[in-house]
Amino acid sequence: MSAPPSAAIGVLALQGDTAEHLRVLRGIGATAVPVTRPGELDQVQGLVLPGGESTAMAKLAERYELLEPLRKRVRAGMPAYGTCAGMILLADRIVDGARDQRTVGGIDMTVRRNAFGRQSESFETGVEIEGLEGGPVDAVFIRAPWVESTGPGVQVLGQTAEGGAAGRIVAVRQGSLLATSFHPELTGDARIHRLFVDIVKGTA
Repeated sequence: MSAPPSAAIGVLALQGDTAEHLRVLRGIGATAVPVTRPGELDQVQGLVLPGGESTAMAKLAERYELLEPLRKRVRAGMPAYGTCAGMILLADRIVDGARDQRTVGGIDMTVRRNAFGRQSESFETGVEIEGLEGGPVDAVFIRAPWVESTGPGVQVLGQTAEGGAAGRIVAVRQGSLLATSFHPELTGDARIHRLFVDIVKGTA
């Protein structure tokens, strides 16, 4: 099997909704490949960290000797996009995390795990994303985190607008790193994935 091109976007494929992200990225014309090993990580230009279970992902990344390479690539400027659990993995700080929970880090933010409640409290709502044309995105929240606070280098892109959790930060960007509390890969709306592809290309 030939190696994927250097312009490929990887999707971390250790646990979670990898297939959905691969499908969306390929649907908008991106070269998207699963990443499970350090050698595969070396061959991608950007990486999606999908939703799933953040503690399990971190433990599997460590087991497969991916955690430190991920940290090094992110620190070196590799674009990365985290959804839900992926947002937690990109956070520098976690509230209500599992004991000894480890992250990749990179975004100067504090994230509260499972902030919107349990699986039974999952919901959908519209979220306006700064700089994204076409109106609110349809955001699916499943045991989702929210951002408690951000550092000065973090741009808040979206906040919830309704209910008791109105005003919570659910989308952020810091340089080439992007994160959302919700799952755009489940809605058929590819605008946030297009934004990430543009970040990888250096055009956003």
